[in-house]
Amino acid sequence: MQVWNGYQTGVNLGGWLSQCDHTKEHYDTFIQQKDIEKIAASGADHIRLPIDYNLLQDKNGEFIEENFLYIDHCMDWCQQAGLNLVLDLHKTAGYSFDVGEKESGNFFTDEKLIQQFLRLWEALAKRYGKYDPAVAFELLNEVVDEKDNAPWMQIAKRAVDVIRKYAPTVKILLGSYLNNSVLTVKHIADPFDENIVYNFHCYEPLLFTHQNAHWMEEIKGHFLKYPISKAEYEEASKDFGFVYHITDWAIGENGFDTSYYEALFKEAIEIAEKKNVMLYCGEYGVIDQADSVSRDAWLADVREVFHKHNIGNAVWSYKKMDFGVFEN
Repeated sequence: MQVWNGYQTGVNLGGWLSQCDHTKEHYDTFIQQKDIEKIAASGADHIRLPIDYNLLQDKNGEFIEENFLYIDHCMDWCQQAGLNLVLDLHKTAGYSFDVGEKESGNFFTDEKLIQQFLRLWEALAKRYGKYDPAVAFELLNEVVDEKDNAPWMQIAKRAVDVIRKYAPTVKILLGSYLNNSVLTVKHIADPFDENIVYNFHCYEPLLFTHQNAHWMEEIKGHFLKYPISKAEYEEASKDFGFVYHITDWAIGENGFDTSYYEALFKEAIEIAEKKNVMLYCGEYGVIDQADSVSRDAWLADVREVFHKHNIGNAVWSYKKMDFGVFEN
């Protein structure tokens, strides 16, 4: 499979310009140049920067010009530190993967909202396309529902056409439904051009990576260690629903280890090779409720499989957000 040079080992800056308190005080203090330098010193080659549309657009879709400066600063800091940047639109007007964001949910069918999305990507392409190949564009984070996938692929094609007017060769990341599941890579549209990257996220098994998550009532008080034997997982998961069992078919007799992730990623890897596209995992991580030994063991197994197959990746997340990898 093709290697996406410069995007093999990354770190997310979750909680800075997305899923955050959208105030100047927060923007000015949460991430600074020293944080980018710290990430570079860790051996990373790129950063994934989630942004919300309301950083840059008001409720009427008008641009908030002064807030583009935060992306400008991050781009400059990355260039000085020798890091590349994935610019990820984490929320658009009318849609967020997180129901708590209280977006209307009409984005996939409302032409007015689609036009606002396209205008935003046009502005981003005009401003940052010149940094190619040190920048890449991720059109939208985590489509959830299967019914939205077909209209999403049509919208994505329109966005690519807009971006290509200003950034003809910049890499554009595209994911499918079920929160960018690796299982739905097969439902990503055929590449619109030779610079499309197929994107997925990996938090399997959810009962481990999201143990005792405060926003998931059904698994509060639930803890697991890693590695996990097949018997231990089956015992822990017997009372949970479909979402927790969707990848059980990949579990081997040894339970969860690199062989599980080899099986889990196999189809996506084959699809990427067949379609001659690069494959990228924009998010993976373990909640800070897990013990540090287990977190490290899980990260090591997943990364081993990523590196074996040249799957670029960015861990979630730099700090806070319940997944801070530089705080443990």
